[in-house]
Amino acid sequence: MPARTAILLLVCTTALLSGTGAAGAHNGPALPEASRALRHSPVWVDSAAQPAISELEADRLRERIESTDAAPMFVAVLPADALGTPEGVLRELRRLVDLPGTYAIVVGGRFRAGATEGVLPRGEAGRLATQAFQQHVREGLGPTLLAFADLVARARTDAGDGGGGGSEPGGGGIALIALLGAGGGGLVLFRALRRRKNGQAELAEVRTAAQEDLFALADDVRELETPVESSPRAEQEYRQALDCYERASSSFDRARRTRELESVAGALEEGRYHMAAAAALAEGREPPERRPPCFFDPRHGPSARDVEWAPPGGTARPVPACEADAQNVERGEEPASREVLAGGRRMPYWSAPSYFGPWAGGYFMPFGGVGFLSTLFVGELLGGGFGGLGYGSWGGAGQGGFGTWDGGAGGGDFGGGGDFGGGDFGGGDF
Repeated sequence: MPARTAILLLVCTTALLSGTGAAGAHNGPALPEASRALRHSPVWVDSAAQPAISELEADRLRERIESTDAAPMFVAVLPADALGTPEGVLRELRRLVDLPGTYAIVVGGRFRAGATEGVLPRGEAGRLATQAFQQHVREGLGPTLLAFADLVARARTDAGDGGGGGSEPGGGGIALIALLGAGGGGLVLFRALRRRKNGQAELAEVRTAAQEDLFALADDVRELETPVESSPRAEQEYRQALDCYERASSSFDRARRTRELESVAGALEEGRYHMAAAAALAEGREPPERRPPCFFDPRHGPSARDVEWAPPGGTARPVPACEADAQNVERGEEPASREVLAGGRRMPYWSAPSYFGPWAGGYFMPFGGVGFLSTLFVGELLGGGFGGLGYGSWGGAGQGGFGTWDGGAGGGDFGGGGDFGGGDFGGGDF
C-alpha cells in the first residue's frame, strides 16, 4: 500500500484532525466537525453522505430525541469513504464528543449504535439498533433512525420505572443512609467516594494530555509530504509508524486508570521514531539512532543529543533534546516545554503531579521509563528547583514528581473494556 494511501487511511479512520484537513479533500467525514455540532444538537448529517436523511427528517429525529427519554442521544450520518470499520468510527465519535449517551452512526449506509455505561444495559443499544433495522429497513433510513430513537426512549423509560430505585423501602437509598450513619463506616465510605472522585478527575486530566498527543501525531502524519513510497525501506518504516499509532489509539480507548496510559505514550514514542526513520530513508540518509525522545517535548520525536540544562532554581543536568531545543539551550534561551493542565493550571509536564507519571514515563519506557527520568533530577528539590512539585519529590506519595503510579478509580467512559457495553454495535447495512 503506498504511503500516501496509508496517510489517508489513518486520517479517515481516526478522524483526529482539526477541521477537514486531508480528509476533506477526498470528501471524507469531518468527525471533529460532527463532534462539535453534536455537543449542541443531537443530529448531524454530512452533506456528502449517501444514503442520507432529508432536512425535514433530521428535524423530526432531533425533535423526537429532545422530547423523549431517548436523550442524551447523538446521531451522525457520514459518507462511505470513512475508511475502516463503522465500529471504529463510532468509538472515535464517542471519544470526540466526550459526553454520556447513546451514539448512532450511519457510514455509507452501515448503521451501528452503542451506549456509554449507565445509559443503557450492556449490549442493549446494539440490540435495539438491530431491531429497528430489521423492522424498518424497507421504509428507509429516516424511519429506521426514528424507530431506533423510540426504542431507546422506551427502554430508558422502562428502566426508570422498574423497581430497585433508591427511594423505595429496602432499596439502596436506605442502606446508604444507614451506612453513612454508622460512624466510622460512614467516614470510610466518604473517603472512598472522595478518592474515587479525585481519581476520576486525575484520569480525565491525564487522558486529555494523552489525547492531545494523539491529535499531534495525526496532524504530523497529515502534514508529512515526504515521498516515502520511493523507498521500500522508508515505506516499511512508515507502515510501522501507522501500526504504532493504531496501537496507541486502541490503548487510549481501553485505559481506565492513569497507569494504563503508559502504553499510549510508549506506542506514540515508537511511532515517532519510525516516522523519523522513514523521513531519513526517503531523503537518502540512514535512520537516526534510537534515542530517548526530546525531554522538553516528547512530541518532537527522538532526541539528537544531550544538553546541559537547569530548571528554574535547580541544578544543571544533561537532558536529551531535539537539535532545535539543544541549540535554544546553548543560546541561553528556555525551550518551550510540553505543558499539561493539572488542578486547573498549566505547567510543564515534568513538574506535574505524580499521577501524570505513567503517561510521561511511557515516552521513556524503552530507556528505563519513569526511572530514567528520575535519574535526571535526583536532588533537584535540594537544589531549590520545582517548588516541591517536581522530580525532587520522586518516589513519594506527594503531589508532584510522578511519585505514585496508582491512577485511582477508572473513568467509566465505556463498558466492556473499551467497547460500548461489550455487546453493542448492532444494526445493519442499507
